[in-house]
Amino acid sequence: MKRFLILFALVTLSISLRAQQKDSTKKTTEKQTAADSLLNSISADDQQEHNINAFKGTRLILGLTPVTIKKNNLNFMVVHRFGDMAGKIGGPQTFFGLDAVSDVYIGFEYGISDNLTASLGRNTIGQLIEGGLKYAVLHQTSDGKSPVAISLVGEYGVRPYGSFPDYGSRVSYLAQAIFASRLTQDFSLQVSPVFISDNTPIPNIPGNDKQFVTLEAAMKYKVSKHMGIIVDYAHPFSSFRTGANGFSDPLGAGIEVETGGHVFTLNVSNARANSEINSFSASQSDYARGQYRLGFTISRMFDFNHHKKDTAK
Repeated sequence: MKRFLILFALVTLSISLRAQQKDSTKKTTEKQTAADSLLNSISADDQQEHNINAFKGTRLILGLTPVTIKKNNLNFMVVHRFGDMAGKIGGPQTFFGLDAVSDVYIGFEYGISDNLTASLGRNTIGQLIEGGLKYAVLHQTSDGKSPVAISLVGEYGVRPYGSFPDYGSRVSYLAQAIFASRLTQDFSLQVSPVFISDNTPIPNIPGNDKQFVTLEAAMKYKVSKHMGIIVDYAHPFSSFRTGANGFSDPLGAGIEVETGGHVFTLNVSNARANSEINSFSASQSDYARGQYRLGFTISRMFDFNHHKKDTAK
């Protein structure tokens, strides 16, 4: 079933790239809201009418989107996951997980250029500090000349605390290619192969792989101008990370909302960790055991470009 979902995502994307319609939306003059201003700060796509963004924000539920931050803009993010909603440690005793915390990520994304974004943040799980770069190689265009958006991501993660024999043992690396396409006005699809290298296996148990490849697939269905439904799934290709050894593929579903200058995502997922390095390396929570949790992502954009003041009287 897992491989069927992955194959379905790949086939759907390949078909869509050949049959991409050249239907452009009608250009109407509307008053710009605060949410529209935020979108104008995310990537250069929205500044140019012939470019398209498949997703509004820079993050999904489990991973990243190809969206980059506009030059000299700073995106502040808080990503939070509560405790288990059900199972042995969930239910009413923990207010269905709201009394507990699985992981918190606080980080920043800065637009070095319209196509290059630098990120830095810290996670609760493992006290993992991550730094990374995202580069937009290609943008999707409404004229059909480029039916897909492509971005490349590189991340470096280090765990400054805990017992490790040396500094190198604290380090993890991630390399990722993101392919996304808005297939119709309402439906978008993304496929993203991810390579992860952990100098110390996560979790550090005998037989676990230090290096492996994960394939992530996500979809979005827009239900209104400012809200969409997102589903995000990842499958690690690892001989050890299987159900027989207590691992489960991370899967999440939720809504993406633009509201008052923020991009807000509310979701439910079996993933405990917010970081791709942590989540894809050690996903051991299972829906069948009630190990799913509520999470949210909230981002706020700050524009450091020098805008000319209107001196007209």
